[in-house]
Amino acid sequence: MLIDGPKAHARATVVLAHGAGAPMDTPYMTTIAAGLAAAHLRVVRFEFAYMARRREDGKRRGPDRMPVLLQRWTEVLDGLDALGPMDAPVFIGGKSMGGRSAAIYAADPDNQDRISGVVCLGYPFHPPGNPEKTRLEPLRDAVEPTLILHGERDPFGKPDEVASYRIEPPVQVRWILDGDHSFVPRKRSGYTEDQTLDLAVTAVTDFVSDVLIGSRA
Repeated sequence: MLIDGPKAHARATVVLAHGAGAPMDTPYMTTIAAGLAAAHLRVVRFEFAYMARRREDGKRRGPDRMPVLLQRWTEVLDGLDALGPMDAPVFIGGKSMGGRSAAIYAADPDNQDRISGVVCLGYPFHPPGNPEKTRLEPLRDAVEPTLILHGERDPFGKPDEVASYRIEPPVQVRWILDGDHSFVPRKRSGYTEDQTLDLAVTAVTDFVSDVLIGSRA
């Protein structure tokens, strides 16, 4: 695990999983974690078993099946106490597959009492080129507040496609202008990657703050 931000007395703990093809310490994940930590959030990054094995032997392999990914979520959340006092609400999420698995985990009634919200950084609404194979079940079943940040050019779900899904609260979708699956904009857009990642960090911190305020109301 990698931990950023305050070890104690954080406003919240945000547990983030990586996407299907890259580990927890990519520049993207590191930038997001650093930005959230600067907002006084404790950020815990972890790796699924298949990615940990890749780190050990260097062999590329596909993701574990979803039940294995969900079991890893249980292990990680069970292990948070070993990292120090967890005196703050817990949000879970991640990039692409990491966010989808978090949404599935949070939709299970057995897990909802330990989670305050979900953050999906580029949700894989469908495989690229296969818009008919949607992955909407965890969003339909969501009970906890859920934020989806999604690039306007993301091949895993274009704005017109996502609009047709009629996603409703407690799930909300916010768009990253001209962003791809990692929120990278085109040069001609007038935006930079630093700007879009800053927008993503601000959106997540605002979301966490809104959930915390709502829980005290």
